[in-house]
Amino acid sequence: MNTFELLEIACAIVPDRPAFVAGEHGQIKPDFATFRDRASRLATVLANMGVGRGDRVALMDINSPAHAETYFACAMLDAIYVPVNFRSRTAEANHMLERTSPSVILAGERYMELIDSCECVDRNKTGRIALESVANPDGWTDYEATIKAADPYLGYPSGDDDDTTMIMFTSGSTSAPKGVTLTHGSFTSFVMDNVPPADPDANECNLLTVPLYHIAGVQSMMAGVWGGRTLVLQQQFEPEGWMELVQRENVNRAMMVPTMLKTLMDHPKFSEFDLSSLDVITYGAAAMPESVILEAIEKFPDVKFINAFGQTETAATITMLPPEDHDLTGTPEDIAKKRTRLRSIGVPLDGVEVLIMNEEGEELPDNEKGEIVARGKRLMKGYWGDDTNKALNSEGWLHTGDLGYRDEDGYIFLTGRAREIIKRGGEMISPEEVEETLERHGAVREASVIGVPDTTWGELVHAVVVIEDGSSASEAELIEHTRKALASYKKPEKIYFTDELPRNALGKVIRPRVKEQFGGD
Repeated sequence: MNTFELLEIACAIVPDRPAFVAGEHGQIKPDFATFRDRASRLATVLANMGVGRGDRVALMDINSPAHAETYFACAMLDAIYVPVNFRSRTAEANHMLERTSPSVILAGERYMELIDSCECVDRNKTGRIALESVANPDGWTDYEATIKAADPYLGYPSGDDDDTTMIMFTSGSTSAPKGVTLTHGSFTSFVMDNVPPADPDANECNLLTVPLYHIAGVQSMMAGVWGGRTLVLQQQFEPEGWMELVQRENVNRAMMVPTMLKTLMDHPKFSEFDLSSLDVITYGAAAMPESVILEAIEKFPDVKFINAFGQTETAATITMLPPEDHDLTGTPEDIAKKRTRLRSIGVPLDGVEVLIMNEEGEELPDNEKGEIVARGKRLMKGYWGDDTNKALNSEGWLHTGDLGYRDEDGYIFLTGRAREIIKRGGEMISPEEVEETLERHGAVREASVIGVPDTTWGELVHAVVVIEDGSSASEAELIEHTRKALASYKKPEKIYFTDELPRNALGKVIRPRVKEQFGGD
């Protein structure tokens, strides 16, 4: 099934329902019919710029309806959508754009200069659309003006479940972000298995503050479209603004990363807002400290909590800890079992298989630790530009890189990661990428980057650095060096200096030993 049909079906059932609430004061409220019409006109604009089947269209901006309009315009044309992390620096954005070679790039005003500075962007060949009207566009096309002037697109897509619809970049175990190739089936299989379709007699108002370059944000958008829900878009998370939106729009459901939830509860004005409309809070994208979820259960007594676990390569949630396991009532034995389950990632969802395997690819029995692997239609096809498809084995199993075990009741518990990815506030950070950036500083001989547990952010980025003989550099200088080259959330929070890094017999740095030695504050 083509994802465009998600929008078509919602339009047929609830055409007059607001699809989005956006803008500083919630003044932008297109209904589903208008949403579909704008996406169709944008498809005409893109087609006139030469976009066709298999061509890539990139977008870099904070959350706005333009993300959804552009995605579904691409789906109409059988083109491939590429959301770009708006926190990226020039080198990072250039890597993503160079890898995917988009025919057209759309960008918010604050990102246009960055796009133009990317070496791979040929101003004479690459179409550029400004999402906001600017005084001196310098070759950029005005988004609103062209949509208003265009006719609706009369064609219909032919892509199906197995065709690529999106390339989403994520930091993997290597230094450079990888483009995860996702299909129409990656998204439709999830929403149709787990989300009720649009209902003319019932509506849910969802607050979406997770960025739409992130798989959790895209999953929420797809679920909202299929479910005929009104999506309230917060451009970027800000706690007081989040609470104002819940109160003003009577929000029923929200998706958050643990950092956001803790920041809300710690806010001095938390008790001043009416958040009683909230019925469901889904959390994920990073480990949830037990103390934080226990506090949330206490402060949101009427809210149903859901822990959703997945990764970009799985396109959506693959395991879930449901609301009933967050209900800490019952006998002392029941409560003790639920408290234990709060530390799990729940049980596999319908439509996906999840197992624990050893290094030989054999399924392990209950309570034995191994790697979490998954299989099903919603998984990625592979990494863009990598024909080897090494992440998926011959039987279709995706090795997630997460280590864990399954208990006798089928609940899966994380115990670590085979790949040393750092998860800070829901963002995935490659240690190798930060290390290579530090080592480009003239005074740094070598560096090792580790993730240190933190109640607020999940993990913090710490670095251990060896300085060249005869050179010097301060902690502040090295942090600023990385901040200039990388997205701000990737910079080290703390830097330790040492004479040498621990290595094995083959000369490889032993990262677990670095953690043992420098993992504290």
